[in-house]
Amino acid sequence: MKATTLVMLTFVLTASAAAGPAEEVRCREIGFSKSVEVQDHELFVSFIDPDARFVSNRVTHTPAAIAEAWSVFFTEDGPLIKWRPQFVEVLESGDLALTRGPYRLISRNDEGEMVEGWGTFNSVWRRSADGEWYVVFDAGSAPDENPNEETRKLLDSDASCD
Repeated sequence: MKATTLVMLTFVLTASAAAGPAEEVRCREIGFSKSVEVQDHELFVSFIDPDARFVSNRVTHTPAAIAEAWSVFFTEDGPLIKWRPQFVEVLESGDLALTRGPYRLISRNDEGEMVEGWGTFNSVWRRSADGEWYVVFDAGSAPDENPNEETRKLLDSDASCD
């Protein structure tokens, strides 16, 4: 390993550890959303716990089934979705966390016009034996809420974890 790579890796690991579990989970949630925003299906799946359950109008089990259920977001003309955590809570044990926040769904209506819908997501994250956080439960409200200005700003800001 090159010395500069080793120094950078040490810096990233130190910064992440210094940030604490809540910041780690916040960044994982943002990364999870960004994987869909850039339509990287493989990256999306990498955030999902092997025992995950995603709840919508039905419960979907396993990363493969969840990936299939979400495949519409990885098509060229499919709907667009973006979310950001507004709240992050980590248990004292440091191995389970909840994220909650707004999401925006942009899709086409029956007339082919672009429409925007807003809702709230809830994700439960579990720290695995390798120390990484994976989403184990995910659920959200139907996209019919009208967001306030603060909520819009949260999704329109350039959230970064770099």
